[in-house]
Amino acid sequence: MTVTRPTHLLALFACLALALPFATHAQSAPGSTVDAEADATPDEAPAPNDTTASRQLRAKLTANEALDDVTASVDGGVAELDGKVLAPTAKATAGELASETPGVSTVVNQVEIDNSLGAHLRATYHEVAGRLVAMLGRAPLLLVALLIVLLASWLGKALSHNLRLLRLGTENPYMDGLIRRTVRIIVTLVGVVLALKLLDLSTMAKAVLGSAGVVGLALGFAFKDIAENYIAGVLLSVRKPFSPGEFLRIDTHEGKVVALTSRTTILMTLDGNQLQLPNALVFKSVLLNYSLNPKRRFDFKTTIDPAHSIREAQALAIEAYSHIDGVLDDPAPSWTLLENAPTGVQLQFFGWVDQHHSDLGKVRSESIRLVKAAFARAGIQPPRTTYYVLTSQEPGPPPAQLGEEEPPHSAQVDTSVNHDLDEQLAEAQRKDTAGDANMLEQDREASP
Repeated sequence: MTVTRPTHLLALFACLALALPFATHAQSAPGSTVDAEADATPDEAPAPNDTTASRQLRAKLTANEALDDVTASVDGGVAELDGKVLAPTAKATAGELASETPGVSTVVNQVEIDNSLGAHLRATYHEVAGRLVAMLGRAPLLLVALLIVLLASWLGKALSHNLRLLRLGTENPYMDGLIRRTVRIIVTLVGVVLALKLLDLSTMAKAVLGSAGVVGLALGFAFKDIAENYIAGVLLSVRKPFSPGEFLRIDTHEGKVVALTSRTTILMTLDGNQLQLPNALVFKSVLLNYSLNPKRRFDFKTTIDPAHSIREAQALAIEAYSHIDGVLDDPAPSWTLLENAPTGVQLQFFGWVDQHHSDLGKVRSESIRLVKAAFARAGIQPPRTTYYVLTSQEPGPPPAQLGEEEPPHSAQVDTSVNHDLDEQLAEAQRKDTAGDANMLEQDREASP
């Protein structure tokens, strides 16, 4: 037992001595490997070579249709561009694409600008042909979009002529015309927007809607008079100062209303001529409406000799025309003295008529006739302006019996409302209604 213990100890020490170098090498090897890997790790990725840069640059140029004829090569970080383009902006774009390509440090832009007519014609031809091919490929969508626009236009027209279905009808014919046009425009515009969205042109639709205000402002400045007349027409349709068929005096112009369009107010004069007045002039001018009040006063003047009694003359005159069919009792006929001079006494008489039942001109004419007859019967003469010189004592012819020239009554005298222009006025209104431009048109089809 004692002999074997030292032997075992020596064997153990020998094994440890042999294993120690191997352990030391195993511990040092991983550390050295990490250091080597750390030393070999670069701070930045290696720059691409010229071949890669050339390939990337050509791909960028090929993606732009305006740069199809441009060639590129990269050598030592220097990009050389050659070829022809149609616009200076295309040349600048090619240079920017080259400078943004990795591995290119310098750009030599030798691209030429081709201003020849043939080159531009060929480019236009290819562009138009490409768009036509694209349109033919989307022909079904285009057809559906067109049908949507047509349907919206038809629906807007149908709704505009049946405002009562939308509960938008009013008793104001001017407002009805304005609402009709607004409804039709809005419905049609909605159809156009839907068609653009179907064609994947929603961006264009937004641009159209967003620029509507700017375009309207620009057009307002460019067409100031047209915009002024249109706005005046809208305000007239809202205020409704007159109705179709009414007799007006606008500034120095007189006539019956035919139509109120977006730009003009159309009148028909008493001699049958059509008169168009700008809406801005109508809106700003003094407007006299003869038809708004059914009662209207007429007047006439007469002159008698100063030798006659004024009281007797006015009593005879009022008695003569106050009983005419058409002269109202309330307000009653009246008179006034205008002038009492040696050359004559001038009297003015007044009377009232109902324009819905009697014509003012006819009643006034009959009144003058009866007053003249009454004065003649009573011996009331006009001022004597002619002097007679008698050269003999022989009696002259008896004075003429002027009272017998006019009958002392108004029997079978026509004082009804004058309808001379009614047929022409109705025809003119029908034409404007058919043109769909009359803001006064009545909704005859929808009325009960």
